[in-house]
Amino acid sequence: MNVRVLLLGAAVFAGCLPVWAGERASLSNSAASMKRKLHQVDLNAASAHAKPLRTVFTETEVNAYMASGEVQLPAGVMSVHLEGDMGVITGTARVDFDQLRAGRGSANPLLEIFSGIHDVVVVAHARGSGGQGTAHVDSVSLDGIEIPRFVLELFVEKYLQPKYPGIGLDSRFDLPDRIDAATVGSHTLSVTQH
Repeated sequence: MNVRVLLLGAAVFAGCLPVWAGERASLSNSAASMKRKLHQVDLNAASAHAKPLRTVFTETEVNAYMASGEVQLPAGVMSVHLEGDMGVITGTARVDFDQLRAGRGSANPLLEIFSGIHDVVVVAHARGSGGQGTAHVDSVSLDGIEIPRFVLELFVEKYLQPKYPGIGLDSRFDLPDRIDAATVGSHTLSVTQH
């Protein structure tokens, strides 16, 4: 696990969907800046003599990096865009739930709303301190309609937790890469390594 999970996972079901980074030859300036900063965080974490380091990722860098092809999201999750504002992350995406569910059906009629392709908005509070990250999903809407929390819990239990144990609408996790603190600011994410 590395800082990419922290940066991107909190906004997509608050850490429910892991991401993997791949290599691409051409990057925009913002995406290249993000990649350099991630590399700096990784190097500092791997160093036997790691020093205190604060790194600030801008919303522009994060979104350019995600759009560059550097991040491979799970099948069915497309066009992810993140916005940060004082502890709150709003993530938007186009999601093909049939791909995301990987052919797993359900007899529960409440879960039928999670089929087909929808525009999804996730609003979550996220923060990190003392080497621990927390994320709380405030709301999820599909095509502008807010989904009741108990239905979201059913979806997470049925489709996400079997693939990604330990996730939920309220998540607590160890921060990666010797990160002690993570703070969502106004269009920024600051991480501090100790």
